[in-house]
Amino acid sequence: MKRSIITTADGSRTISIADWNEQYHSKHGAIQEAYHVFIKHGLTACSRNEISILEAGFGTGLNALITLHEAEKRNLNISYTGVEAFPLKLEEVLDLDYVKSLGVPQLEEIFKLMHTCKWEEKVTLNPSFQLRKRKIDFREIRDQEHYNLIYFDAFGARVQPELWTQAVFQGMFNALKPGGILVTYSAKGSVRRAMEAVGFVVERLPGPPGKREMLRAVKKH
Repeated sequence: MKRSIITTADGSRTISIADWNEQYHSKHGAIQEAYHVFIKHGLTACSRNEISILEAGFGTGLNALITLHEAEKRNLNISYTGVEAFPLKLEEVLDLDYVKSLGVPQLEEIFKLMHTCKWEEKVTLNPSFQLRKRKIDFREIRDQEHYNLIYFDAFGARVQPELWTQAVFQGMFNALKPGGILVTYSAKGSVRRAMEAVGFVVERLPGPPGKREMLRAVKKH
């Protein structure tokens, strides 16, 4: 599918897929959305210093880069697993210029390493952050009570409904430790019901710019 780079409303860039009329991030603001959904309502909600994170939809690496930056600022120790079945090319990612948009030129080499390091190997990117990338489909995730936090960042249910099913969220539920949290930009009723059907306690929260609501799901102890 043909991909092109577009500038979103907050000045940061994302990748658009014309055939799907879909983007990797919100056209209302790629960086704003990432901070609002995954940092404000995900990372900040974890009341611990050592956090194991699963990202379902590694994509451009924006969420990982922001999380690494926040880990440095907050003195956190992050073990980060990024799942991506269809990796982007390095030149596509670098054209997004997220290091410049975030004002973190010191992280440019680390951001490149995120995309060039080997799959299935744990890599220490700095003292605060370890990354393991997995080139698999979300439906192949079999981890059991391994993560404190899941960033669920799949393409929307309109274009990939198979990634927003009860079966997929059962896998996410199983992968979380008791008390673990899953956050996503989606607020669809069908998504919320699929989460609740597998045992999540789900709350609607104010969404990022351009969206009225988002969802946060908790695996209760």
